[in-house]
Amino acid sequence: MSGLMLQGTGSDVGKSVLTAGLCRALANRSLRVLPFKPQNMSNNAAVTVDGGEIGRAQALQAVAARAEAHTDMNPVLLKPQADMTAQLIVHGRVRGTLGAGNFREGRRPLLGEVLESYRRLEGRCDLVVIEGAGSPAEINLREGDIANMGFARATDTPVVLVGDIDRGGVIAAVVGTKAVIDPADAAMIRGFLINKFRGDPRLFEDGYRAIERLTGWRGFGVVPWLASARRLPSEDAVVLDAPRAEAPGRKLVACPILPRIANFDDLDPLKAEPEIELVMIPPGQPIPAAAALVVLPGSKATLADLAFLREQGWDVDVIAHRRRGGLVLGLCGGFQMLGRRIADPLGIEGPPGEAAGLGLLEVETRLEPAKRLANVTGAALGASFTGYEMHMGETDGPGAAHPFALLEGGRPDGAVSADGRVIGTYCHGLLGSPGLRSALLAKLGAAGSGLDHATTVDAALDELAEALETHLDIENLIALGLSR
Repeated sequence: MSGLMLQGTGSDVGKSVLTAGLCRALANRSLRVLPFKPQNMSNNAAVTVDGGEIGRAQALQAVAARAEAHTDMNPVLLKPQADMTAQLIVHGRVRGTLGAGNFREGRRPLLGEVLESYRRLEGRCDLVVIEGAGSPAEINLREGDIANMGFARATDTPVVLVGDIDRGGVIAAVVGTKAVIDPADAAMIRGFLINKFRGDPRLFEDGYRAIERLTGWRGFGVVPWLASARRLPSEDAVVLDAPRAEAPGRKLVACPILPRIANFDDLDPLKAEPEIELVMIPPGQPIPAAAALVVLPGSKATLADLAFLREQGWDVDVIAHRRRGGLVLGLCGGFQMLGRRIADPLGIEGPPGEAAGLGLLEVETRLEPAKRLANVTGAALGASFTGYEMHMGETDGPGAAHPFALLEGGRPDGAVSADGRVIGTYCHGLLGSPGLRSALLAKLGAAGSGLDHATTVDAALDELAEALETHLDIENLIALGLSR
């Protein structure tokens, strides 16, 4: 049995990126390596080779390990919905809903299923690189834990603690973690590493030695701020970049940030386009009138997000944009919002109800318990693409007679308005296909770069692995993982 677990002093300290980088570094050393995260909470997910869904970060880590994404890599996934509830996904399939009040009780029985997945992965590789969730210092969540020390203790897996120096207070965060957790949990931690360091790492040598002295843990290195990580899909939060400097010919693409926005990495390929400026619009700001394209993204709670869109006045902005001749693209939940009506009579994504959509496509949606999960290939706008479907609901109406895409086998997907200026699709990930992306950008009067997004991500993973080889004690991390 061989595994190595990265836990963090808090959320967003870089565990997901470091796990991906380690997976690629070990794969480059010809080790058979697989990623694992016992429990994840995210509305960004990916479809797996066995027909289920896992967190987007674990799918990226599978790419880093040069392996196919499998539901065993993330056996428990929680997808937040409206009204303080989360959809519970176990082994890639919807099992029910957990509320804030029954979260602890609901997760405790899942440890056995988590361990089943982990044992299967162990049998397929030399080393499993495991990512924790949040922080073991959240001792109020320790009882019934399956994501951090509960898992580490059950499997006798050594832990390396990750501290984020960019947010400040990293010495207190690492040393404080040992101070507050149970001594038996602390004994599972065999070392630490420091992440996101800017500047000359020699300036932190005294702090690094202080952590070693105060904790008794060995240090495995100081990782600098890694620019290559920005080219990887982000799982936990929409990154609000400052707009790039204006340049002639650049077209503005605007996407409003909805409270339950899902799979927003759909838009990542647009960020790399030199003739496009992608702007994520936070609450309280209007959608710019100068936008050439407005994208309504996926949503985990479509009715709730539609109501929020109206509260912000974004519905008025979208309709005005359409009236001016602008292009509108709805992805999954955004596609549903573009229709005439959305009904959720069974309360699939929140309280039962229904609401009028924006009325820009002549379709109606009814949410149903069955979730469609499938990797797909198809053609649209005269170009082929690959992507995936992940939705609960059936959409039909006169507009469906004019589909956006034809999928493999001739199955229609989505809808397009008569003038071709409003597009809706259930396919995620299709903008990663250079031909289709270029065809869409041509409708804006922009030229596509022709870059293959998957190739861009793969190159970023190799750069990340190279940096970790330089700044971490990889040999002893491997030895630690193989020491059990």
